[in-house]
Amino acid sequence: MQPDHSSEYLHGVAPQEQDRLSLLNDLLNAGSLRELDLRGGERILDLGCGLGQLARAMARAAGVRVVGVERSTEQIASAGRQAAEAGESALVEFRLGDALQPPLRDDEWGAFDVAHTRFLLEHLRDPLPVVRAMVRAVRPGGRIVLEDDDHDVMRLDPEPPGFARLWQAYQASYVHLGNDPAVGRRLVALLADAGAIPVRNSCVFFGSCSGAPTFPHYVANLIGVIEGARPVILQAGLLGAADFDRAVAALHDWSRARTAALWYSVAWAEGRRPA
Repeated sequence: MQPDHSSEYLHGVAPQEQDRLSLLNDLLNAGSLRELDLRGGERILDLGCGLGQLARAMARAAGVRVVGVERSTEQIASAGRQAAEAGESALVEFRLGDALQPPLRDDEWGAFDVAHTRFLLEHLRDPLPVVRAMVRAVRPGGRIVLEDDDHDVMRLDPEPPGFARLWQAYQASYVHLGNDPAVGRRLVALLADAGAIPVRNSCVFFGSCSGAPTFPHYVANLIGVIEGARPVILQAGLLGAADFDRAVAALHDWSRARTAALWYSVAWAEGRRPA
């Protein structure tokens, strides 16, 4: 029997989730681009490109059309619409397909300078085959860049009542689906196991405090991911409905406090394909 590498995406593709993802891109893309440090002219493959906002930003930075692969028909349709509305349809070639078997032509394998993925590996039962495909997709010496979550690093201060149990239940919803909420801490190991040479380990800070203009957006994203997981959390018995709703209400109250602060970081690892 072949191993099951398929994923079950926790958050779904409803319109409100698309809005949350767009907001998340607005908050995070500058940090991702800073870490990528593109110099121009790189051929880039973006696996699990979602709405394509980061792929378009990478294309602007590199000055070269990016290939973006996404398996969700809803997300790739939204990505195309957003690119068209921005007048940037020429920046990314969106391809419908699975990251486990990227839809690349024979002459494209081993031709990319950078293969990138963000927030994909956490939703896979076994992410290693995807990282192996990324190593195969780049030229010798090419870069493989992994960005993903270790949800255990989330901290709120002062901590709202019930948040610890709520966040534990959120992480457990990943495990319930067979996925990994802490894959971020394993990115370097995944690169090594996939045959790449790990060369850099870092993170992209993702946080804010009550006095910052962007703070309401960070709060909206946090509550959005939690609310999106509510059906799985309740169905799996990871937390009761009353406790869930009280904790979310406490989050709203916390967000209005003058002392509210949120710390999080997205794990980053980079490897090179051996020459």
